Amino acid sequence: MKSLNNETIKVWDILIRIFHWSLVFFFFLAFITEDDWMTIHSYAGYSVGALILFRLVWGVIGTRHARFSSFITSPSQLVAYLKGLMSNKSKRYIGHNPAGSAMVVVLLSSLSLTVLSGTALYATEGLGPLAETFFASWSEDFLEETHEFFANFTLFMVFIHVAGVLFSGLLHRENLTRSMISGRKRKESDETKSSRSSHNG
Repeated sequence: MKSLNNETIKVWDILIRIFHWSLVFFFFLAFITEDDWMTIHSYAGYSVGALILFRLVWGVIGTRHARFSSFITSPSQLVAYLKGLMSNKSKRYIGHNPAGSAMVVVLLSSLSLTVLSGTALYATEGLGPLAETFFASWSEDFLEETHEFFANFTLFMVFIHVAGVLFSGLLHRENLTRSMISGRKRKESDETKSSRSSHNG
């Protein structure tokens, strides 16, 4: 264990890891219970909403690699990173790479709209925390279609995310799934640091 700690660095704190796997669990629970177990579906959706709120707060006050300021990049940086992937020359990031940071934004946005539209749909039936608000007067058909669209879009983006994690892991020869369990990733080598320093200079 001592040698492992000498070769790795702590990246993902325990709250980020709990958030990540809880979000996976509750999203898929909500997805598979949509038609037949609406009580479970709704509470799973509320849990997703609570997790998103936590992530937004932790993205501001959390640990270094959890903060949005540490990984949100510009569109030009994302394009440059994706071009590097195509030529097999993309640099390794200890935290989120530009593609990963873009995926965080997309997934949090899509999940938020999924939860909001689902909760608003409940409100049209006089149920949930948005009952007796202006959402209750919205079109039920519109909200149902919106909710289904964002749920399916989120699922699609999850598959893209998993594919990206596997590809990046193969490219940089590291198990990114395991790092989200242990919280640790391989340290940068002195050679990599030197190369990055000379590049930045």
